[in-house]
Amino acid sequence: VQLQASGGGLVQAGGSLRLSCVASGRTYSSYAMGWFRQAPGQEREVVAAINRSGGSTYLSDSVKGRFTISRDNAKNTVYLQMNSLKPEDTAVYYCAAVASGGIYYYTHAERYRYWGQGTQVTVSS
Repeated sequence: VQLQASGGGLVQAGGSLRLSCVASGRTYSSYAMGWFRQAPGQEREVVAAINRSGGSTYLSDSVKGRFTISRDNAKNTVYLQMNSLKPEDTAVYYCAAVASGGIYYYTHAERYRYWGQGTQVTVSS
């Protein structure tokens, strides 16, 4: 599976962005997906995760109420809608995929096998 993330950019605090991650391969619907971010000097952290059907999602406490994760299996795409952005959301955002035979999502980076190249999100104050 190859992942291509896009949608990052520079936005003012309070603004919105929507990140997209398109996956290659015909078995996309068999993969659980996640969004992670890494700010300079900090460890990579999970932002959101979604199971293979899209019926179960996770959002970290830092983004809950502001971000939404969703997926369109017909388009092999997972989205991260980011609203009410804050300067502390500034980071490189990565999408990730792991084959999943069940109903679960995963929040630990070590579980993911495939990673996109990252897209920069910068929020100015």
